[in-house]
Amino acid sequence: MQELNFPKFSFRFKNSENKISIFDSIRKKFVVLQPEEWVRQHCIQYLINNKGYPKSLINVEKELIVNSLRKRYDIVIFNSNGSIHLIVECKAPKIIINQSTFDQIARYNLELNATYLMVTNGLNHYYCQMDFKNERYNFLKEIPDYCE
Repeated sequence: MQELNFPKFSFRFKNSENKISIFDSIRKKFVVLQPEEWVRQHCIQYLINNKGYPKSLINVEKELIVNSLRKRYDIVIFNSNGSIHLIVECKAPKIIINQSTFDQIARYNLELNATYLMVTNGLNHYYCQMDFKNERYNFLKEIPDYCE
C-alpha cells in the first residue's frame, strides 16, 4: 500500500482467500484492505495516538439517512454527552479532494451537527470548524486534541 502523510503506525494484517485484510481496532474485526480503508485505519490511529481521542468515543462506517438516501460515514467522534464532535470523510489516495468532497461531508453534517469536519485522502488533510450561526465552515490548521 502507498505511504501516507500520517505518522507511522503498526497494523495487524491477515491474508485469506488471496485478499489482505487489516484489523480495525474500533470495529474489532479484520476488514478487506482497500485504498480508502488504508486511509481510514491511519486516520483512526492518528486520532487515538496523536490527538488523544478515546476509542470508546469513536464510531466507524455507520449508516445515516441524508435526504431520504442511505449513506455511510467513515469516522465519527462523539463528545461524552453523546453529541458529535468530529466527522471524518476518508478518500482513497488517488481521489483528489475538491468541492464535491466538502459538499458530501457538509450534507452529512446537516444530519449529524458535528463541531469539526476532517476530509483526507491520506496525503492531504483538511480541517474545518463549523460556524452554525453564519452557516459556513472555517478552515483550521489542525483539529483540536481531545479534552474532556
